Amino acid sequence: MAIINAQLKTTPTDILDPTGIGVPVGSVPTGKSYAITNILVCNTNLADDATFDMHLIPSGDPLDNAVTAVVRSLTLPPGETFTFDSERIVLEEGDKVTFIATPDIGGNLTNLAATVSYLEV
Repeated sequence: MAIINAQLKTTPTDILDPTGIGVPVGSVPTGKSYAITNILVCNTNLADDATFDMHLIPSGDPLDNAVTAVVRSLTLPPGETFTFDSERIVLEEGDKVTFIATPDIGGNLTNLAATVSYLEV
């Protein structure tokens, strides 16, 4: 089992490759399949709400609020954590888990930290 952590941004953050240097960029790497076991999103700020969208995007498809959104405009109170763990998701090469969050605390960053736990299958 492995985990990936990233600070969410106001622009799309592809959590499986938050630095954008993988192949294919932002997604499950070439020749791999991942079973997502858990996704956590924590509002690290102790004073202000934060909001996020989460998308599951098939390889080659664009982010589309009408099609790929799994969580939409979820507001997390200060210090709270959202857990997505009741379903298992299997992602193939090129598939993405993408987040967009608010508010901007500077440099397109937010107070939301995301962690994805996965198994290679």
